[in-house]
Amino acid sequence: MKFLKNLLLLLCWAALLAACSRTEETEAVRQLRQAAERGDAEAQNNLGVSYDHGDGIAKDDAEAVRWYRLAAEQGHAKAQNNLGTMYKFGEGVPKDAVAAVRWYRLAAEQGHAKAQYNLGVSYDHGDGVTRDAVVAVRWYRLAAEQGLAVAQNTLGIMYSFGEGVPKDAVAAANWFRKAAEQGYPSAQYNLGKKYATGKGVARDMVEAYAWYALVATQRDADAIEYGDSLGNLILQLEETMTGVQLQKARKRVRDYWERYVVPFR
Repeated sequence: MKFLKNLLLLLCWAALLAACSRTEETEAVRQLRQAAERGDAEAQNNLGVSYDHGDGIAKDDAEAVRWYRLAAEQGHAKAQNNLGTMYKFGEGVPKDAVAAVRWYRLAAEQGHAKAQYNLGVSYDHGDGVTRDAVVAVRWYRLAAEQGLAVAQNTLGIMYSFGEGVPKDAVAAANWFRKAAEQGYPSAQYNLGKKYATGKGVARDMVEAYAWYALVATQRDADAIEYGDSLGNLILQLEETMTGVQLQKARKRVRDYWERYVVPFR
């Protein structure tokens, strides 16, 4: 009986904390709305984000679009990029790739890295614009040079396959490394592959194993996509490595985990 009474008290306390949390979130959204209604572009964008993600308020894509648009029309780059994404996926508005490109471009021309990447993707895939790999690379590079990991990885892929740029395995490996060292699993996999094949870098089974195993230890969507194929690659490497190499590689995985995963989680 005493156990049940304590459990009931604990549940009541948890419910009270949750209610307080909801009150705080509602109050935060209320204050955000007040600023947004005064015409504050940053608040308008942030209120849009709240509606977009259902953060502190019921998710409502149409309301998200309305607030993004108000901020975007004031020249707010983040809101322009966000509005472009809503058009791209048809969330809160009819799907419209041309409109998405228009908003991405406005933000990209202000130097917004994610919009530069998104505009690059549009040109890369011919989505809303005529496909042009050279222009795609130009926008990817602008985003990559600002340190955006997904753009760095994508630029590495363009160099690997010679799309929009001359094929250059060394440049590809360099861009993969920049993204990999920011904790981006796809780039870590791509860099491991470079070491395994000796393309763009000296062939190094220890480094290949370390990068592959680093991806395998993560549970991000980007890491999971490699699934069994990654496990097979690691097993194949193990069969060709000496005991000393394996010991060195496993130590490196632990080191890389601390350097290239933990800080970005």
